Amino acid sequence: MTARKRVVVVGGGYAGLTAARRMLKRGRDLEVTVVNPHGYMTYQPLLPEVAAGTVQPSHVVVPLRSAVPGARVLSAALTSMDPEAKVAVATAADGTAHRLEYDELVLAVGAVTRILPVPGLVEHAIGFRTVEEALHLGNRVLARIELAASSTSPEVRRRALTFVVVGAGYAGVEALAELQDMARRTLHRYPGLSIEDTRWVLVEAGPRILGQLPERLATYAAANLIGRGVEVRTATTVSEVEPDRVTLGTGEVIPADTVVWTAGVVANPVLRRLGLPCDPAGRVVTDASLRVLPGVWALGDCAAVPDLVTGGLCPPTAQHAVRQAVRVADNIRGREREYRHRDAGAVASLGLRKGVAELYGVPLRGVLAWWVHRLYHGSRLPCARRRLLVNLVWLLGSRGRDPVALHALESPRTPLREAHAAQRAS
Repeated sequence: MTARKRVVVVGGGYAGLTAARRMLKRGRDLEVTVVNPHGYMTYQPLLPEVAAGTVQPSHVVVPLRSAVPGARVLSAALTSMDPEAKVAVATAADGTAHRLEYDELVLAVGAVTRILPVPGLVEHAIGFRTVEEALHLGNRVLARIELAASSTSPEVRRRALTFVVVGAGYAGVEALAELQDMARRTLHRYPGLSIEDTRWVLVEAGPRILGQLPERLATYAAANLIGRGVEVRTATTVSEVEPDRVTLGTGEVIPADTVVWTAGVVANPVLRRLGLPCDPAGRVVTDASLRVLPGVWALGDCAAVPDLVTGGLCPPTAQHAVRQAVRVADNIRGREREYRHRDAGAVASLGLRKGVAELYGVPLRGVLAWWVHRLYHGSRLPCARRRLLVNLVWLLGSRGRDPVALHALESPRTPLREAHAAQRAS
């Protein structure tokens, strides 16, 4: 009997999951191990809806063990590799080191939030790349509304109802738009408060928002947001973040309790530590077949892949990552070809029944673009049950969660401590 080829897939995101599933689907001649720090993948394009409560958190996370039956799933992080000996070492959270011998190694470790040297950023801002951050952000907006409703201090109310989003790519624009819609449908329950009492500021260092979209669509999106009262600040940076204020590079100080950081991503730093060939952005360099070295492949956000259609490099989008995953899986099986894909376009939600999109060069705006956004992402979730649940919720016309701030969600030990303190005092 011929020994099965050992394949180690590092990264359980969309790219890694798709590659592993493709390889396992095509036969039983591969022994696949998926290495990921967590036992699940997150469908990140729907995180704005999670924050706004129109999609449940459990619907955008897919357990790897059920998604890739037949594969070994190891909850650990890649810490070293020896391409000549074809050995990788993955370390679990408790420090256990797992030595993984492989015939083929697939690197799909993705990207991490780009952190700039802004004082107070790490201590006081909220990121937006995980389901935990999205859930926290939605809960925080509701908690700030409750605080404003119960306070008589104009300063407290102003800070509580001011929300600053830094970074105007897809994540920043969609998060702000969905959260503003959530606030709008929530505030009518609070006598004396309205959406006009809130302040939404979108800060972008580049010359325009949604730089990935054609300029005419980005201009439309900016006009839509401005028409809803959003302050759009382009060509503007942040110089300091404090617990109750953010200072812009222009010197303007904005009193705000909530600052959301979505100012781009960088390739996973582990790639440089492994000694792999990386481009200036930290992405591992591949050839047109997605090969890095003999027996080592890379794809997705962490890879600098030549774009044979337009020249340059493939953009770090889910559209390319999924197709690269299919190409890697087939290449490992011996049907090696170069990766080539013409971009189908892009979609972005601007909140309930509002959006922008471009499909094969055709621009779409408003309700039609919003429907395209929902149809696309409703079909892309890598789990049939979750696709069904998300689409059912959308089709039933859900407008989101009831406006309840779950304070114990942020500090789960607080109720137990308060009960203990009360009993000691009695």
